This record gives sequence, structure tokens and C-alpha cells, in this order.
Amino acid sequence: MQLILFCGVQASGKSSYYKAHFADTHIRLNLDMLRTRHREALLFHACLQAKQPCVIDNTNPTAAARAKYLAPARVAHFQSIAYYFDTPLADALARNAARSGKARIPDRAVIATHKQLEPPTVAEGFAAIYRVRLDPLHGYLTEKLDEI
Repeated sequence: MQLILFCGVQASGKSSYYKAHFADTHIRLNLDMLRTRHREALLFHACLQAKQPCVIDNTNPTAAARAKYLAPARVAHFQSIAYYFDTPLADALARNAARSGKARIPDRAVIATHKQLEPPTVAEGFAAIYRVRLDPLHGYLTEKLDEI
């Protein structure tokens, strides 16, 4: 039983990473899709009760934002793993600019999240932390870390 928690600014590749690495094994919880925190909480607690591996595919920029998932997961005996999307702000803004329609969000939202971003730590309760970087030539570069 595994909880994967993504941490990173908008347009850092989180949803694409989910599709490439977890779509066949983990339920995806994402506020863009679910629209409300209430719906997200219902589905999250259903995953915990069903012992269903899941990915929280939101920005989760601070330890406080992540704590609301980690505590219930710990009680449910889930292993919690963080994936930290270490993306330079300029790269996220460029990726966001390439989006269209509802997928493109205001630059000020990306900048605000970047200012809040706290890398995850083992002290929060993660069993493992991975850093993900986008490389135009090689795709995703993922490395396991002890701490950031």
C-alpha cells in the first residue's frame, strides 16, 4: 500500500510523469480533475480504506499542505513516498506558456507556488524521496535522495 505525493510548481511535469510511471498501478487524485477538496478527500479516504495505491498529483508546496495526506496514510499503514519536481521557475513558466485553454494558468499562480515551495523531508514521514528533473534530451531524470 503506497501513497505517492507529488510536490512541485504547476507545469513542472507532474501529470505527465504520473501517466508515464503510475497510471497502470495507482489511482490519481488531482484537484484539476476533482474540482473540490471535498471530492478529493472522499476519494483519498476511499483509497486508504480499500488499500488502493494512489498518487496525489497536486502542487503540495509546503510541509503543512502535505501533512493532511501523510497522517491518515500513516494510520492506514501506507508507505508514503515523495516525488519532488525540481523545476526552475523559468522552465515552468515556459511550459505553462505553451499550454492553451484551461490548461494554461496565470503566471502569477506559478510564481506564487514557486515562492512557497519547500522541498520534502524524511522528517515529514516519507519512506523515500525522489527528485525529478526534466531533460529535453532524455525525458525525466529521477534520482532517489536521502534528503534535499
